[in-house]
Amino acid sequence: MSITLLSSPLQGFTDFRFRNAFHQYFGGIDTYYAPYIRLNGKLIIKNNYKRDLDPAHNTVPHLIPQVMTNDPDEFLFVIKYVQSLGYTELNWNLGCPYPMVTKQGMGSGMICNPEKIDAVLHQAHNESDITISMKMRMGYNEPTEILDVFPVLEKYPIKNVAIHARIGKQLYKGGTDLDAFQNCVTKSPHTLYYNGDITSVAAYRSLQERFPSITHWMIGRGLIADPFLPQMIRNNTTEYPENRWQTFKDFHDTIYSQYDEALSGPMPIKMKMLGFWEYFSQSFNDPKKVYKAIKKNGNPRNYKATVAEIFAKQR
Repeated sequence: MSITLLSSPLQGFTDFRFRNAFHQYFGGIDTYYAPYIRLNGKLIIKNNYKRDLDPAHNTVPHLIPQVMTNDPDEFLFVIKYVQSLGYTELNWNLGCPYPMVTKQGMGSGMICNPEKIDAVLHQAHNESDITISMKMRMGYNEPTEILDVFPVLEKYPIKNVAIHARIGKQLYKGGTDLDAFQNCVTKSPHTLYYNGDITSVAAYRSLQERFPSITHWMIGRGLIADPFLPQMIRNNTTEYPENRWQTFKDFHDTIYSQYDEALSGPMPIKMKMLGFWEYFSQSFNDPKKVYKAIKKNGNPRNYKATVAEIFAKQR
């Protein structure tokens, strides 16, 4: 059975620089999702969103924009914007778990409001011809909340529903709820994609065995922690390539150089890379030691020397 692998959008991480470099060095991903556009009540597209979605900045084979909103007019505004760039699909984020989002009734905080979801989708489908897909959690407080949304989604030609098998209030803590996801598989007529804790080939194989009807698999944090994972899943192997660490370092050096050029001063680039190393470190033998070594080196020269030393020890 053929599978489709998708890169889940992660705000602050999976922008065009990361996506392009990932595709160049690792591959294995069929479709990339851009981090969400959020308007905050103003019908203005920020420059960072413009840069990220500019087709001239993207070299990946297939990119889908995403929007975060609970307002029909904002949704329609973003639709028109992404269509002006040539995109034919817009993904709607009903999955973000962070309180700063959910308290405003967006992301996973909107799942308990099927009427509002209906209003947004009604206007979008009545006033545009774009393809709409969904990225959801199973609820915010309870994993059954999504079941009340399914009848609303059935009214519209939703392309697919990607479900992160947690609830919003969990954030990323605790395990995924596979029984609740199975309940979604049983009760939803839409094409479902699975998302959540695909962190190894073994984890993927276990999930595939559990959900044989699922053909689309979305990888988020696991893809950053182990960039080789998608290609290894696709090749059905647990063996890393011989040039694993050199490839990883080349990838690191590429995104470092690009972010260093885009950001102002040593502190922003330090914080940017520190965020990545929270995940990168998980690929190394002693993650805590690696992350600690990175964290204490704010000076760019020392940072580069520490990175070179970390990779050299893996050879």
